[in-house]
Amino acid sequence: MTGIVDRRPDQQHSVGELVGQATEQLSELVRQEIRLAKEELTEKGKRAGRGGGMLGAAGAVAYVGLMGLAATGIAALSLVLPVWAAALIVTAVLFVVAAVLAKSGRSQLGRATPPMPEKAIGSVKADVDEIKERAHR
Repeated sequence: MTGIVDRRPDQQHSVGELVGQATEQLSELVRQEIRLAKEELTEKGKRAGRGGGMLGAAGAVAYVGLMGLAATGIAALSLVLPVWAAALIVTAVLFVVAAVLAKSGRSQLGRATPPMPEKAIGSVKADVDEIKERAHR
């Protein structure tokens, strides 16, 4: 046996019955694809939420560390300059760093793509291709 399934119908169906079956099957297929997309986006959303929370906490701790570093820099520069000059220099450096980070972050956001249910889209494309192929037979 070659494993080929005989697809000839055992009984004749009317065109209306066949269209009705095709409509039901297509509706079920669409519902399944929507469920898949929802599940995929839910999982991605959960991961993004956890990651965002951790990044927020890391940012808060880094901010405190940066303030400590700025105070250390001001204290070190105040050994050779007046305190006001040391504070001004450290503040200017921090603003330059902030500007570079803002520009870099803005360009990254511009290149970001919207979250898409990639698996579900691929599955729908495969389904459409299969339907087209069978329709041409």
